[in-house]
Formats: sequence, structure tokens, C-alpha cells
Amino acid sequence: MDALQLTRELVAIDSVNPTLVPGAAGEGVIADWLANYLRRAGFDVELDEVAPGRPNVIAMAERSGAGPTRMLCGHTDTVGVEGMTAPFTPALHDGRLYGRGAQDMKGGLAAMVAGAERWLNAGRQGSGRVVLAAVADEEYASLGAEAVARRWHADEAIIPEPTGMAVAITHKGFSCVEVVTHGRAAHGSRPADGIDAVLLMGRVLARLDSLNRELQSRPPHPRLGTASLHAGRIVGGSELSVYPARCSLQVERRTLPGEPLDIALTEVAAILDQLGRSDASFRADVTLLLARPAYGIDERHPLPATLRQLAAIAGRDAPVTGMSFWTDAALLGAAGVPTVLFGPRGAGLHGADEHVVVEDLEACARIFESWLSQP
Repeated sequence: MDALQLTRELVAIDSVNPTLVPGAAGEGVIADWLANYLRRAGFDVELDEVAPGRPNVIAMAERSGAGPTRMLCGHTDTVGVEGMTAPFTPALHDGRLYGRGAQDMKGGLAAMVAGAERWLNAGRQGSGRVVLAAVADEEYASLGAEAVARRWHADEAIIPEPTGMAVAITHKGFSCVEVVTHGRAAHGSRPADGIDAVLLMGRVLARLDSLNRELQSRPPHPRLGTASLHAGRIVGGSELSVYPARCSLQVERRTLPGEPLDIALTEVAAILDQLGRSDASFRADVTLLLARPAYGIDERHPLPATLRQLAAIAGRDAPVTGMSFWTDAALLGAAGVPTVLFGPRGAGLHGADEHVVVEDLEACARIFESWLSQP
């Protein structure tokens, strides 16, 4: 099956991450579909359940003789479909395929499967072993990639995230915290009895705004720009005429290589300490929710140059770049697998008009086949 048809098949399967959208389908059905397809293609396949009903698909093929182990790793889950009218009906318009996951990252997933299948059918040249990992939960906590990093090793790996046909050698990380301010409930007409937790959070927000401006005024990373933060979600209060006793805020801090995982916790704790010192009635606490490291491969590693050369042979310019979003490359890299990102163009990432450029699907498949065939 070619990369376009594979993308159509994958987009048509609902695989919304159930941690992001409670009750969503998850990765079970798409994992079964891929496992059956890859078995028929001639791969040795196993399903590895990383959470109940949420399996990874691991497909492997070897050849007699020496050669490097190469891995292609892509995620099967997607974000939710709010605002979309037909998210699982792939639609082709003007050389673009629309649907949830078309760009992120079922197009890249299809290209890696198509390229590896061609490598298999062409005689298994170059690589001594090829590992395909179709992983769950990348859109939230990357349980799937964590499991792959623990069990499987490769000499080098490519993750076909949508890089716009560029070779991405670095990306940002993130550090997420929840802040809770504590007030005291009282009737809205009795200010002496109440403490407004929402207004207390306003002080925190003002300090966070200052920190964000300071972060973005720092000298930028040459490929990633500056660190940043945003207030993603705030909840507080119960009724209009009641002083709110509690307000919670979730903050995401985007990080650069070299910054510690708990940097958001450290920065916000310092803000809360300063506010508490200036007002004894101010009470708040902060908890680290989730953090993942930034990633970068040594620019002198041969993998980026090899991939650029293969793209040029396929008639594509593939500049070296960095990505603002986080990917599973950080987990593979931390496990000692040199990893880059390379995938098709598209737009509408996580949006209602998500799409992938069709001609890039075939180009990526050819490039992946050529990479697997390298000695």
C-alpha cells in the first residue's frame, strides 16, 4: 500500500488520546490495524500494552549479515476533534489530505511504514535490523516511547514528525506546574471575613507575566529561540456573592536544552515566596505536574548529513532546523539513541483544518527506504 492510501486508512481510525479527552477511543483499534498490516507485510510484530487498552506496536525485521540497527518511531494517538465536522473522514483537496492526525502524525507514520515495507521487499539491504515503533500517548505523557526506550536500542533513529521536510536536530522541552492560592470563603458583603483567592492569584499572574517577558528578552538559542511560559488553565470561585476560598492555575513553561526538568517549580516557588514575604495573609502552594527535557543531537553526528543527502537525491532541500514542540526524540536520545526528526509539510496542527501535503508522503517514504538501505 502506498503512503497516501496508508494515511487515509490511519486517519479514518479514531485514536484520540483518552487522557486528553476522557472516554476517547485511544490507540487500541489503530494498533490492531497496524499490527495486522505489518504482519502481512512480513515483519515480526508484537503488541506491548503500556496502559490498559493502549498498546504500542513493535515491528522488526532482520537480514543475514552485519549492519546497523535503525529505528523509525511514530505515535498513533491524536488530540481531540472539537470544532471539526468530519475528523475521521479523510478528504483530498488541492494536493492536501485533511483529517484529524493527517499532519500530526499519521502522514509521517504512514510514510515510515511504506518506506520500511519497501526496504523489506527490496531485499533488506544495508540495515542489519529495522525496528518500527508505533507508540501510544505521545500527546500527553509519552508512556509508549518510555516503554520503547527501556526495551529497544538502535544505532540511530528517525521520528517522522511534521518538520516541513527539514531535518530537526533539536527541540524544546516543557515543565508544567499547578499553583493553588488559598483564601477564605465569606459572604460577598463581608470583606472583613473573606479572603479572595482569585485576587491572590492575580498577583501570581502579574509576576508570571513579568517572568515570561524576561525569559523572552534573553539571548535566544540559535535554533529554538527563547524559553517562554503561559497560563493554560485557571479555575476559581463558586458563586458570584461568595469570596472564593480556592483558585488553581496550571502553567506550562517551555524549556531549552540544559534547563532542569523542575525549572517551573523552582521559578514559581520563588514567586510565591516573595509574595508571602510581602503579605502575611498570602497563602499558596505549587506542585510539579509533568516535565520532559529538551533535546538536541550533536550537530557533528553523521545522521543529519546523511538524511540531507538522501533528501537531495530525492529532489528535496532539507535544511537543518529545530522545533518548538516536544517529541519522543528526547526519550530515545536520553536512552542513547541518536535521533532526528524528519517529516512532511502540512498545517493546522491540532486545529480544525489539519492537513498534510500529499506529495511529501511519497517523498518521505522514498527517503526512509534509502536510509534503511544505507550500509
